[in-house]
Amino acid sequence: MPPRLARKPLNSYHHGDLRDALVQAALQEAERGGPEAISIKALTKKLGVSQPAPYRHFVDREALLEAVTAEAFRQFSATLRESIRKPSKQSKLSRFAQAALAFGLRRNGIYRLMFTSRTMAGAVSGSELHNAAMETFGLLLEAFEAPAIGLFRERQALKIWAALHGMITLAEQGLLTGQLAHISREELLEEIVEQTKSALAAAIKAADAVSA
Repeated sequence: MPPRLARKPLNSYHHGDLRDALVQAALQEAERGGPEAISIKALTKKLGVSQPAPYRHFVDREALLEAVTAEAFRQFSATLRESIRKPSKQSKLSRFAQAALAFGLRRNGIYRLMFTSRTMAGAVSGSELHNAAMETFGLLLEAFEAPAIGLFRERQALKIWAALHGMITLAEQGLLTGQLAHISREELLEEIVEQTKSALAAAIKAADAVSA
């Protein structure tokens, strides 16, 4: 059996890797405490570099946050892509929704970095962050497994997006236990998914009738 490769310590990197080391270290901080926990000064101390070193890669904290948020979206997309493309009896939309819910609850600091900070709102079209976020939304559209009918599919996707965000936020605050209605978060989300699929199926049927 070949020897196992030793994992490289976080503060040990080769020349030219500082940008990625900063992004990965910032992700770890966000994992523990959300976007508020990310500090360039603290990261330089953690990585053992000089205070000016990070500014060769990021002009300020906001630039660092954009790069970190883009990486968070890429990790989110990787999780969602795996969930919708593996064989299953569940619909792709159901798998997408349940995987997104689980991610948001399990990695809430990262989720807040993506969806509750102002970083995403300031992302310029075509930027690294904008492209990473649009990739995630593209996976949601793929999960519908349905043709585009005007913008109806996109509007249904936004409803799922909004429902997911509301559920994750309320659950994280302890305000969505399901006790009053005797339903789990996962069961409630599945009801929303089924209602969305029904609405889309009805729209497709109506469109087919018009074109017939």
